[in-house]
Amino acid sequence: LMGIGALAMFVPAVHAYMLRDYAIARPFLYSGTLFSALTVLLALATVSNPRGHQGRSHLLAMLGAFTLLPLMLAVPFNEAVPDTGLFNSWWEMVSDLTTTGGTLYDPARLAPSLHLWRALVGWMGGFFMLVMAIAVLAPLRLGGFEVFFSGGAQGAAMTRAAVSDGGAEAGERIVHYTLRLLPAYLGLTLALWVGLLIAGDPALVALCHAMSTLSTSGISPVGGVGGAASGLGGELVIFLFLVPAVSRRFWPGGGELRATERLRDDPELRLAAALVLLVPTVLFMRHWIAALDVQTPAATLGPIVKSYWGGLFTSLSFLTTTGFESSTWDDARHWSGLGTPGLILAGLAITGGGVATTAGGVRLLRVYALLRHGERELDKLVHPASIAGGGDVARRLRREGAYIAWIFFMLFAMSIAVVMMGVSLAGLEFEPATILSIAALSNTGPLASVAADVPLSWAALSDPTKAILACAMVLGRLETLAIIALFNPEFWRA
Repeated sequence: LMGIGALAMFVPAVHAYMLRDYAIARPFLYSGTLFSALTVLLALATVSNPRGHQGRSHLLAMLGAFTLLPLMLAVPFNEAVPDTGLFNSWWEMVSDLTTTGGTLYDPARLAPSLHLWRALVGWMGGFFMLVMAIAVLAPLRLGGFEVFFSGGAQGAAMTRAAVSDGGAEAGERIVHYTLRLLPAYLGLTLALWVGLLIAGDPALVALCHAMSTLSTSGISPVGGVGGAASGLGGELVIFLFLVPAVSRRFWPGGGELRATERLRDDPELRLAAALVLLVPTVLFMRHWIAALDVQTPAATLGPIVKSYWGGLFTSLSFLTTTGFESSTWDDARHWSGLGTPGLILAGLAITGGGVATTAGGVRLLRVYALLRHGERELDKLVHPASIAGGGDVARRLRREGAYIAWIFFMLFAMSIAVVMMGVSLAGLEFEPATILSIAALSNTGPLASVAADVPLSWAALSDPTKAILACAMVLGRLETLAIIALFNPEFWRA
């Protein structure tokens, strides 16, 4: 990981050199060279070390990747940005690598090459989670896969996924799925980049938005898609490329982990479609009914369509924890005079995207298991002696799957409470503490500037508050169950 990060530093170095911004090119060139040499020395020093517990070592590597690796990535950023500190640079890299996308800097303050570096770090963080989820977390029954193993998917397929092609070791699985996923991940990014270029975005803006969309980091050099030149055409293209964050089955290797054989029966896709359609419809009707009491001119079809599209795009964006806000999101609010429905966006961010995708949150599959369990409990209230159908898979999903999903949901809620208590003790009021805690744990940084009536600024926070929220970002990215697994005595036995 250090070697990959060091080699990536040469990308902004070349970009800054082409722009003749030598003050930024030099820190990235020197840092890339230094850390590349250090990586080689560390590799030579540790190549003969005996192998330990594979699952434990890779979980610890994931924890170190989101806490220690950003310190290395922050060195050239700290040298290139004037009047900042290493702590702020480290916080920025943690936010980017965990695909949270929160930033301490105004877009106008950073040079184009620094925006490219932030987007590139977020892009690499998203790909890292794609690989590690299926290569490490799936065999350990973590990261949402515990619902699968509890009966939420067909047992034979999940057994094959657990042993991962004949019981290969974790290192072999990482290499295998890296080679399978990289062409698709890189190809989708290039395709979206070309699509945004055709829609009218400048090259750098299009590339940053393409990488931010595929990684669901929401990083933007212009403050979001609302400030992009592509307009509604660019939003439509981004909307299509947000769909892979809803279900793992759109990625290579994800077919082994599918919950259903047919695409139209996929629970994650069905739940995501229901939420994405329901939320803008409810918001639109709420705003429209409120506007009946206000003396306003009759709305034409154009503003109505733009308003609904703004809700549709923003809903999918926050459901996938990307956090892009449509340029037409405020149209309905202007008609009715109502405030921003930030609580709904926070709820979408908490729900999150698909299992083993780049999205964060509780994940759609866990929410689906809880919904099916609740549906069954309501049926039993009406017909206590009834026997539910659906087969063995559906029954186990409603029982064991819902049980483990509920445990995770309560752990997630407790995490929000603990983080809120910590930042409140550090000086934040209740509403900002709530919004920022949810934004950090769900890895949806742009939520801070959208959910409240007055946009919240990450840069205005104190250093202790930033440190607590940085830990919350890491916790939200790795998930609570993975952290708890590190404290299991059985897990540490060789």
